Amino acid sequence: MSETSQDAQSRLKTLNAALDALSESDYEGAYFRRTERFQSVLRERSVDAAILTLGAEVPWLIGYEPMPLERITALVIRPDEIPMLIVPQLEAARVVPRSDLFKVVPWAEDKDPFDMIVSGIRGAKRVGVSDRGWSSWLLATARKTTDSEFYSLSELEFDVRREKDEIELLTLAAAGAAADAVAEQLLGGQVKLLGRTEREVSEELGRLLLDFGHSHVNFAIVASGSNSASPHHEPSSKVIERNDPVVCDFGGTFAANGEPGYCSDITRTVFVGEANREFLRLYEVLELAQSTARESIVSGMKLSAADAAARDVIDAAGYKEYFIHRLGHGIGLEEHEEPYLVSNAAGVVRERDCFSVEPGIYISGTFGARIEDIVTVKNGKVESFNKAARNLVQLQA
Repeated sequence: MSETSQDAQSRLKTLNAALDALSESDYEGAYFRRTERFQSVLRERSVDAAILTLGAEVPWLIGYEPMPLERITALVIRPDEIPMLIVPQLEAARVVPRSDLFKVVPWAEDKDPFDMIVSGIRGAKRVGVSDRGWSSWLLATARKTTDSEFYSLSELEFDVRREKDEIELLTLAAAGAAADAVAEQLLGGQVKLLGRTEREVSEELGRLLLDFGHSHVNFAIVASGSNSASPHHEPSSKVIERNDPVVCDFGGTFAANGEPGYCSDITRTVFVGEANREFLRLYEVLELAQSTARESIVSGMKLSAADAAARDVIDAAGYKEYFIHRLGHGIGLEEHEEPYLVSNAAGVVRERDCFSVEPGIYISGTFGARIEDIVTVKNGKVESFNKAARNLVQLQA
């Protein structure tokens, strides 16, 4: 069941109202629970401290997103102490003070922030560090201490962000509704394709994402004709012609109440003119594969089996060699995060997971197609944040 653009916008309005109703105490409570969970995992893994810099961990834990500059911002967190945010003095004013949650320690330009970090981890034998942090920062810290061994958070299996809480689910739902509103503009023909370049259409999709409430655009792939067989095609000056399939994969970051934003990601494939028999068959197989995956994935299922739910349909139809990527990726504060639904994945689907379901079929030099929704797992079954029509729309103008 799909919905019209007005329905998508109505759903977005309802979700935005729910987000607007959240108070500062609601957010503080969520951050406090996340910090408790993180500290609990530190204890479980026998990790004495963590140094969190770039990446999603700091905004997830305290609601502050460090600037990705050469001046280090680090959240030092230990199992049984209030976290310490070491931040450049000139950026301290950006930090929303939450004194019960963390303490702010500004560092002046003429001081060495790594002395502060080492002081914060003093006595810690096992220290976890952000996977996204700069290697130069880790080396500068390691040179100042001989007491600690450093491990990446992924090496320590820190996937605490994977299970989304209610605020995260609500924000992801709003992001999905906003992306749906854009998709419905595309499917309804309001976004003109024929005679325009891929780049022009990409720019319009980006503008629409912003119009429907995204804080910024992360990507807007538009791939037409034979370019549709390239999953990560860069929109070009190619003019979209009649009898072109057009794969549109777009998403952005959706933020509410000044808090860190969550990502949207949707793909719809349309056809300009009348699709030929070969493409219609390909799309019919793809639509079945995507719906089969959404309907059969359940909590407790192996991640590899989730991938196979769609892949088996495509393989059986003779397109095995043309499905060249995993079924899906996790999503949240980052566009790609745990879990990954791929044929060699370990682990299982969990309640409150959020991930993409995006099978594709790509025949190099000819054409391709992809259908993608962002979903969550609720009461054991998949629930889609995206509800825009998935059937093949053939646009005549």
